[in-house]
Amino acid sequence: MSHLMPPRVPRSVELPPRRAQHAGSTQVLVVGGGPAGIGAALGAANAGAEVILVERYGFLGGNATAALVMPLMSFHNEVKQAVTGDSARLLPPDHGEGEPVVGGVLWVLMEQLVRAGAAIRPSLETGYTVPFDPELFKLVAYDLLETHEVRTLLHAFASGVITLPDKVRGVFETKSGPLVIDADVIVDCTGDGDIAAAAGAPYEIGRPEDGWTQPMTLMFRMARFDHDAFTAYARAHPDQWKGVHGLWDLVRAATDAGELDLPREDILFFATPNAGEVAVNSTRVTEVLGTSVWDLTRAEFTAHRQMAQIARFLRDRVPGFTDSYVVQSGVQVGVRETRRILGAYQLTGDDVLTARKFGDAIARGAYPVDIHNPSGRGTTLKRVPRGEAYDIPLRCLFPRDVDRVLVAGRCISGDHVAHSSYRVMPISMATGQAAGVCAALAARQGGRPRDVPVSAVRQELRHQGASLA
Repeated sequence: MSHLMPPRVPRSVELPPRRAQHAGSTQVLVVGGGPAGIGAALGAANAGAEVILVERYGFLGGNATAALVMPLMSFHNEVKQAVTGDSARLLPPDHGEGEPVVGGVLWVLMEQLVRAGAAIRPSLETGYTVPFDPELFKLVAYDLLETHEVRTLLHAFASGVITLPDKVRGVFETKSGPLVIDADVIVDCTGDGDIAAAAGAPYEIGRPEDGWTQPMTLMFRMARFDHDAFTAYARAHPDQWKGVHGLWDLVRAATDAGELDLPREDILFFATPNAGEVAVNSTRVTEVLGTSVWDLTRAEFTAHRQMAQIARFLRDRVPGFTDSYVVQSGVQVGVRETRRILGAYQLTGDDVLTARKFGDAIARGAYPVDIHNPSGRGTTLKRVPRGEAYDIPLRCLFPRDVDRVLVAGRCISGDHVAHSSYRVMPISMATGQAAGVCAALAARQGGRPRDVPVSAVRQELRHQGASLA
C-alpha cells in the first residue's frame, strides 16, 4: 500500500506557541468560495455589509470547479408530468416542467454564466439542469465578487476560530504563515462545517445506523466523444440507456471479464455546453469519511484507479468513445456528506418528502431525496410531491452553543435523508445567500445573528429576488 496509513497507536505531541499575522477586519467573513460561499458573500454585500471571502484553493467555485460536479441540478418543482423525450440527449429525461423554487443570487450567477457562453439556461431540453463549463465558471465567479466589492483571499486553509468578547476571529494557514481575520460574524461555507465544529458546535455524521456517509466520487471530463455514434447505440438498445445513465449489459460483461471493479451497477455521465465532451460521474468510493485525512488519501488513490478503468471501458466497449480521452479530473475527490451541524432546528427527511412549510423559511428546495448507497451499489431516489417545494427554516443556519457563526450549504442542520436533497449546489447557494443576509443584518445591529428578526431577513431576501413561500 503506497499511501500513508493512520498510526496503530495514536500519539499526540505538543506544538510550540506561535504568532499570526493580523490580516484585517470585516463585518462578515465568509469561509469557503463554493456555491454556498458565493451566495453568502453576494447576499451580505447586497445587504450593505463589508465582506471578506477566504478560499482554500487558488480559484472559486468549490464542488462546481474543484470537484467538477456538473451540471447544476434542477431547482424547479415538477408541475407537469415528466417527459422522457430523446433518451440519448445526455441530460435528465425524468424532470418534468415546473417553476423555479430558488431565486436570488443563483439567477445572477446563471445569467452571467450564460452571457459568458459558459452555461445553458434550464429548460425542458436540459431536464431543468444547467450544464456549465467549469473553467469559465471560475472567471465568472471572480467577476461577480469583484463587482460586489467583496475582498477575496485565496490559498488560505481555515484551521481554527477564536471567540472574542464582541467578535470572532478566523485562523488560516497560508504560504505566508498563519493569518487571522476578525469579523462581527463568520459564515461557515466549508461544506464540512469546519468553523462551526471548531467553535464547539455539536454535529452528526452519516446515517443513524452505522455512521457511514454517502460515497465519494471523482468526476472527470472526456473529450472527443462522438454523440452521433452513441445515439445510434442508445436508440438500438433502448433498455440500456435512460438519459444520463445505463449501459448495464456492457458493465456486466466488462465486470465478468475482470476489466471493471466498481461498487456500482451502471455508468452515469452528462452532456456539457461543449460539443464532443461529457462529464462522467461513475467512480464510487464507499466507507470513507471526508473529515479524515487518511480516508481522503485512500479515496484519491481508489478513485483515480477507478477513473482509469472507466475511461478504458468506455473506449473499448461503448460506441462513441473510441477516440475519447480524459481531459480533466477533479482537483480533489468529490465529497457528498460529512458533518451536519446541529442547529436550532434539524430539517428531516419527512419535512422534505411532505413539502413542509415553516414560518421562518429563508430558502426552498424541490430536488429529490437522492442517497447514493454508503455501503455499495444502488441509489435511493424519492421525489418531493408534484408541484410542491419544501422550506428550509432560518433556525437550520444557527449552530447550537455558538453565537457569531452561521452555517450554509451542505453542512446546515438536517438529518441524513434531508441532507441528500438540500446538499445540491442551487439550494446551497440559497442557504448561503440567507446566511449572508442574516450575518449582514446582525453586524449592522451589533448583535447576534439569532437575535435578528426573521421578518427582516425575509424582507431583505425578497428585495434580493430570493424565492420564498
